[in-house]
Formats: sequence, structure tokens, C-alpha cells
Amino acid sequence: MSSLGAEMKQTSKLIPRKIMRGHTKQVVGVAHLPGRQRIVTCSFDGSLRLWDLESGAQIGYEWRDEWDKAGVWTMALSPNGKTVASGSEDGTVRLWDVRTRKVIAKWKEHTQAVESVCWSPYGERVVTGSFDGTARVWHVESGGLVQGLNPIETGHQHVYAVSYSPNATRIATCGRDGIKIWDAKTGKQLTAIKLHQLVWSLTWTSDEKKLISGSRNGSIRIFDTATWYQIAILHGHTQGIKSITLFPNDRLLASTSWDGTARLWNLDTNLQVGPPLQHEKGSDVQCAAFSADGRLLSTGCEDRNVYVWDIQAIFKSARLEDLLFIPDVQKFELKRKLLSGAYVTRRPTIRPPPHQVPPGFFDGDQDCDPSLTSSRPYPDPSLHRSRSSFVPSQESRALISRFPSLFRRSPPNTNEPFKPQQFPGPSTSSRCGPALHEKKELYVTWRPERASDKGTRIKNPTLWARVGLFLCCVSPSTHDDH
Repeated sequence: MSSLGAEMKQTSKLIPRKIMRGHTKQVVGVAHLPGRQRIVTCSFDGSLRLWDLESGAQIGYEWRDEWDKAGVWTMALSPNGKTVASGSEDGTVRLWDVRTRKVIAKWKEHTQAVESVCWSPYGERVVTGSFDGTARVWHVESGGLVQGLNPIETGHQHVYAVSYSPNATRIATCGRDGIKIWDAKTGKQLTAIKLHQLVWSLTWTSDEKKLISGSRNGSIRIFDTATWYQIAILHGHTQGIKSITLFPNDRLLASTSWDGTARLWNLDTNLQVGPPLQHEKGSDVQCAAFSADGRLLSTGCEDRNVYVWDIQAIFKSARLEDLLFIPDVQKFELKRKLLSGAYVTRRPTIRPPPHQVPPGFFDGDQDCDPSLTSSRPYPDPSLHRSRSSFVPSQESRALISRFPSLFRRSPPNTNEPFKPQQFPGPSTSSRCGPALHEKKELYVTWRPERASDKGTRIKNPTLWARVGLFLCCVSPSTHDDH
């Protein structure tokens, strides 16, 4: 079987996975939201609606701007998936918050219906095309027209489509007289492609090497953007192409037409893949959108319905599943766009509090300098007395009575003064006394038994060595809290 036969292999008629019914006029826009669970649509009935892909049911009420009834003619989802831009028949452009489903901005400069809207690659701007023959560029954050750029007097009688180039340096527009390319910073015309037919739709490949158009005569044309020569033409539709949608890997194209079908195209071969997706009663198909993984295609139709197609079966049948593969570089770029315009913050690192001696444990140390705080990390050695090998029994008892406070949160006994020995070293504590988690040296003495006995000094004891030491020092009269 030839390659053409393989790609056009007829399987049993593909049936839509879901049909969403609810709009009261034709559906002219559709987009898949992040998460692969929902789609949003717009219609000439003046509403936007949210749908569940699994059940096919509408989610919540329709989206409307107060009591406005002007038909919505076009819509586009922002690169980060959080905002929808829509254009209406009264010339109004609106931004909708997907989470709240409310209008967050409204712009009115066009004098006739807005036929097309397109976001810049990272969502900073929106370009709109209107039946008034102009294109206008809006700054999303400030909510106004970009100064020095507007309006772009295209020369088209009507602007049917506008499209930002992937690096946001150029804007393509189309109308009855063909295609024109504009400098996105100055608004100056760069080139024009004269065609003797009405052009309804446009899209760029992600590398900007190709521009693809859909025409009123049913043809899909591909242009080399280095020379602006036509390099390919795709035939199959019998009537006008209302929309073309490119999958992110630049290898798969979906087109919708007034002939009542949507079609899939392999751009490696410029051939159609599988049979046409036939809609009910042959109604005009106005729009289409791929899911993020390419397994589903959603279409909007003149019959007021939204169709969801499981197109993965088509690629399996044609043995062309690799057409859904997205290289890592393009996945990274998609992730960047998904995060664009979002405030991405990092949760601050939560550090455990240092294990310090309980407050008051060393109260009474007369050698502590109040100025010794975290702003002075190295204690002055002159503040410490010479080591002593003998501590009176009364002070030893006071120290022992305070020792349990290291292991439980009980009020320390501060009646008896205690003066520990400390070597100088770095400290971050704002307290005068040393913290045990820092590498300091603490000296204690045995209880004297005879006058001839000498105190024993222990250097750098471990925690359990200290425990054993103090337990040995406890006299029978010492009360055990445990």
C-alpha cells in the first residue's frame, strides 16, 4: 500500500467521544484548559461556557458580562491558561479570569466586530483584528493600547485573522487581498503575499520558518518565511477553511471547514491522516483545538454543539502515533509559556529552632556582657575567668537541680547563681549564656569528699556522659522529678 493509501486508510466512521449541547447559536471558539479535564467555548449567543470532558456536562452557569448580549465572535486562551481573551460583534475586547469566570478587563476601540484575537507568546500583549480593517495591540498589565503602535491600518477591507510570530517580532494579518506581515514593535509593514482569494485563518510554526494559511476556496497553503514563497498546498476540503490549528510539535495540523468536516494533516508528508471527521447534518465546522497530549480534538460547529474526538485511534490505525511525540525542547518551551504571567514564589525554608539551654538556666552569671549578641559573633576572651577545679557543694546541688530542664520544658530554678566556663568561639545566639549545640566547653567538679581530694575535670563530655556524671553526683536528699 502506498504512503498516501496508508495515511488515507478508511476505517469505520469515527464517532465523537462526547457531544456538548447547550449553546443557543453557533460555536465559534474552543480551547482546552490545563489539567486535561475541561474545555471552554464561545458562541454567537454571547456567552462563554465551561465543560467537563469526561461527562460532557456544562460546569456552572454560562459566562456573561452583566447583561451584555453581543455575540462573541472569537476567543483565545492565554499561554499560562489562566485568562481568556474574547472579541465581540460590537467591537469590544474582554479578558476573562478562568478561575472566577468574571471579566477582569474590557477594551473598546474597534468600531466593528472583532473577528480574531491572539496572545503574544508569553502573554504580555494581545493583538486583535476587526471588520473595521484595523489590527490593535493591547498591553495586558496596563490595560491600554500600546503607544506608538496603534492602530495598524492594514489595508484589508476586513481583518479575518491575526497571529503573533513565536518570538513576538512580527504580526501576520489576512483578508480578502491575501496576507500581510507587520513589525510587532513599530507597526510598519514588512511584506505582503498577494493571493487572489479570501484568507480566513493563519498560524506560524514554532521555529517561525513556515506560515500556514487557510482560504475560502478550501486550500491550505504553506509559505517559507525566509523568501515568502509558497512551498506546499494541501488539498482535501471542498469548501472554505474556517480555522487551522497546529499541534506544538509542528508535525500535525487540524483544519475545519464549511464542508462539515475537520481533517488531520501530517506535515512531514503534507498528506491527510485518516478519514474526515464528519459532523452532524454537514454543519459548518468553525473551530478546533488539540488537547495537550494530542489524543483529543475538540470542534465547535454551526449546529450549536461542541464535539470531542478521540483522534489517537486514527494515528494507531495509520501507524503514525509518533506524530503526537513532543521533543523535550518544545516541552520546555510549553512549560515556560504555562508559567508566563504567573507569580511563581518559593515557600521559605523552615529551619528547626536550635537546641538551646532553656531560658534562665545560666541566670546569675556575673561575667556575661550584655553587649554580647548576634551582632558580635566572637565573645571577648577577657570576659572568662580562669578554670576552677573546685565548686562548693551548694552550687553543685543548684546545677543538678537545673539539669532536668535540658530534657523537658519546666521552669528552671534560678535561685542559685552558676558560672560556667566557656572558650571563645562563634555564636549566633542573642543570649549571654552559651547554647549546648555550639561547640563550647563546660567544666563541672565532683562533690568533695575529703579535704585531700582533688576535683576531677572532664573535657568535651558527650551528652550521655554528662547524664551519667550528674546522676553520680546526686545526693540521696536530692528530689528526683521523674
